[in-house]
Parts: sequence; structure tokens; C-alpha cells
Amino acid sequence: MIKRFKRKHDQTPYFRVNERIFASQLRVLDSEGKQIGVLSKFDALTKARALGLDLVEVAPKAKPPVAKIVDFKKFLYQQAKKRRDEKKKAKISETKEIRLGPFMNDHDLNVMIRRAREFLVNNDKVRLVVRFSGRQIVHPEFGQEILKRVFGAVADIGKIERDPHFEGKQLISLLSPEKKSAKSAEKNENQEVSQQKV
Repeated sequence: MIKRFKRKHDQTPYFRVNERIFASQLRVLDSEGKQIGVLSKFDALTKARALGLDLVEVAPKAKPPVAKIVDFKKFLYQQAKKRRDEKKKAKISETKEIRLGPFMNDHDLNVMIRRAREFLVNNDKVRLVVRFSGRQIVHPEFGQEILKRVFGAVADIGKIERDPHFEGKQLISLLSPEKKSAKSAEKNENQEVSQQKV
């Protein structure tokens, strides 16, 4: 038996062009977006052909629908470029995990704190996991203390999204970046360094 897999359809929007437009009355715009007025479909098509361009329906749900007189290929290129730019701007936030121990020495803890700060500055969430092994679980207060030290060290750029809680032998908490931008955080660090030099 042959299995047929459905392909994911491309998310590019569909535009009705020229004779494929159904509406009899259209609000027509020129290629620069200036309004020409409400015209019949026939008059709008005649105007577009006289200019050697296409009539493209850009807002079919408006009353009356909005159509633009443009070069259709150029219009599609501009729309694709716009979508690409939007994708670049919308950075996807990831959740990074940092594993800690309840009896970590100061140097190791500082390394993990530095890593957590880097993730938060890059606008990623940080999942802190304190893993207890063997009889360490008898002293959960050491794990709580480790997390408190991390919270204190990243308080200027991160906030606690989920309070520490136990899942089996793991104490877990979630940090999310503050709305403050990474640039302002860097600026604060630079100010601190300059004050130290003085």
C-alpha cells in the first residue's frame, strides 16, 4: 500500500488579479498607494491596461474591496521581501537549560551565572535545574540557596517566571529576560566599568 503524505502548503497569500476579481465595484489605488476613487471593475481594468499594469485585489474583505494598479510580478516580489524582513525581526525565543548542583563551588557557580546572563541578554529563557543525587535530597535548603544566589546575580536582566519547585530529585525554576533591551544592559555594565576606573 502506498502512503501519500500531504505536503505543507506554502503560506504565501493568494491575490486575485484582473478578470479574476469578482467584485463589481472597487476602491482603486495607484502604484504609490494614492486613492483614485471607487470605480467599476470594467473602468478599473481599462485604467490598468492603459498604463500597462495589472489590477490586483489587495483587501477583498473591505467594502468595497480595495484593488491596486501595479505590476503584479513586482508586487509579489515586494510582498515576499516584506515577509522575509518580518521573519528576520521576529527573533524566536528559546529556553536554555543550566544544570546546577546543590554543593557547587564558587568558581563553577560563577561560570554558570555568566552563562545564564548571556542567555538572558540574547532574549532566551533560562531553565535552572538543581540535580540532587543519592542522599543529597535530604538537604533541599542547599539547592534553594544556590538558586537564590543565581537569582540575585541576574536580577538586573532577568525575572523569575516560575518559582522553584521539585520534580522528582530535581529543583527547577524558570527565568525570563526583562523587557529592558540588551543594549541598555551593556550600557549599565560599561558605566560600572568606567566608574571603577575613576
